[in-house]
Amino acid sequence: MKSFELDSSMLSLAGAFYPTGHMFLMFPSEQEARDAGKKLQDGGFTEDSLTLLTPEDVLEKIVRTAADSGALPSAGTESDTVRQFAQLASQGHYALLVHAPDADQSDLAMKLLQGSGLSYGQKYRMLVIEDLV
Repeated sequence: MKSFELDSSMLSLAGAFYPTGHMFLMFPSEQEARDAGKKLQDGGFTEDSLTLLTPEDVLEKIVRTAADSGALPSAGTESDTVRQFAQLASQGHYALLVHAPDADQSDLAMKLLQGSGLSYGQKYRMLVIEDLV
C-alpha cells in the first residue's frame, strides 16, 4: 500500500476532496485497515491501487480541502461526507483509498471486505458519491 499524497486529480473543480473512481473506506484501527488492504491484494487489487491514510492525513489533508473550497458549511453531500470522515478520524479511524473505477471492481472490493470491520465507506463516481456502508 502506498502512503497518502493529495494531488490535484483527487480534487473537484472547487478544490474539495473528490477522487473520482475511488472508494474511501474507513476502519476503526490501523491493523483493520492494513488487514483489509491485504484482503484486497489477495483478491486481485494491486498494491499500487491501495493507499493508506492515517487519521492525521484525513484531518490535515482531506478535511482541509472542504474548508478551503467552502463546502464544509453547506448542506450538500460532500460536506456531510467530510464531516463523517472528520468525526471518525478524530476517534482514530484509518482509511483506505481504493482505485476501483468500475462497478465490478467496487462490488468485488465490498465482497472481499465483508466482515472486515468497515466503519464507513463511500464510492466517488462522476457527479455522485455513493454510500457503501
